[in-house]
Amino acid sequence: MRITRRLEFDAGHRIPNHGSLCRHLHGHRYAIEVTVSGHIVSEEGDAEQGMVADFISLKSLVQQHIATPWDHAFLVYAQDLPVVEFLNSIPGHRTVKFDAPPTAEHLSVSAFRILEAALAATYGTRVLLEQVRIYETPNCWADALRGDR
Repeated sequence: MRITRRLEFDAGHRIPNHGSLCRHLHGHRYAIEVTVSGHIVSEEGDAEQGMVADFISLKSLVQQHIATPWDHAFLVYAQDLPVVEFLNSIPGHRTVKFDAPPTAEHLSVSAFRILEAALAATYGTRVLLEQVRIYETPNCWADALRGDR
């Protein structure tokens, strides 16, 4: 059985070597969809009886590890030195650095890695991360799947 939870956040980014407008500083209303799998809990009296995982618990994990740190932050490639230096000059600025340009593809892979560890710490092997989908716009998204790595 698979279940999916969706959250949204706002963030800025740029793709420094891109040949079009995406090389400029800009922002998006991102959405993240996290799909997990597992067996439906059948133990009588268990708080998650009848569920794979509680949607509220899944939301809390995604909120804590992705949405809150990335919301209203600038998502920047660590090697994009002019932008990194600029952001470092702003006291208290929310900046999240990545080891590759913050494309939807890279963000989905990064979120997958972070959430896979968080889910394992919470659920062990009972609930497995299957997919992380990052929407950069309502019409453009990237999926990181369990078998991609």
